[in-house]
Amino acid sequence: MAFTTNNGQTRTSLAEINITPLVDVVLVLLIIFMITEPVLQSGIQVNVPKTRTVKEITEQRMVVTIDRNQNIFLNDQPINIHNLPQALHKEGIDPAHQAIYLRADERVPFGAFATVMDAVKQSGITNVSIVTQPVETKSPGSGGE
Repeated sequence: MAFTTNNGQTRTSLAEINITPLVDVVLVLLIIFMITEPVLQSGIQVNVPKTRTVKEITEQRMVVTIDRNQNIFLNDQPINIHNLPQALHKEGIDPAHQAIYLRADERVPFGAFATVMDAVKQSGITNVSIVTQPVETKSPGSGGE
């Protein structure tokens, strides 16, 4: 777009938008989302037991979590143990074909774990995967001797 000044000179207007600040903001937001995404995936912090055989989680399921204070969560939402069987039962889905993950802190007493397992069984779900993490193995050449 051109325009003429008072003294007769023709000039053009600068109609370009500087996108550098926009790119900076987008990159900062991308980094923030990349950092916070793993936290959002499993919001309750528990130290699950370590085992030698660990199956990698490959599908999305409901997760029941027991933290070290024996609080119970269903998909990161606190829930009363008495309401757990009803909350696990999904309308239109046969409980025998439904599967859940159970995460429990390694310091949780077995009695609390058994109580939660009983509530899961009351809902009719029999396919329960217990979440663990792999044991860290030392390589044969590492020091320490």
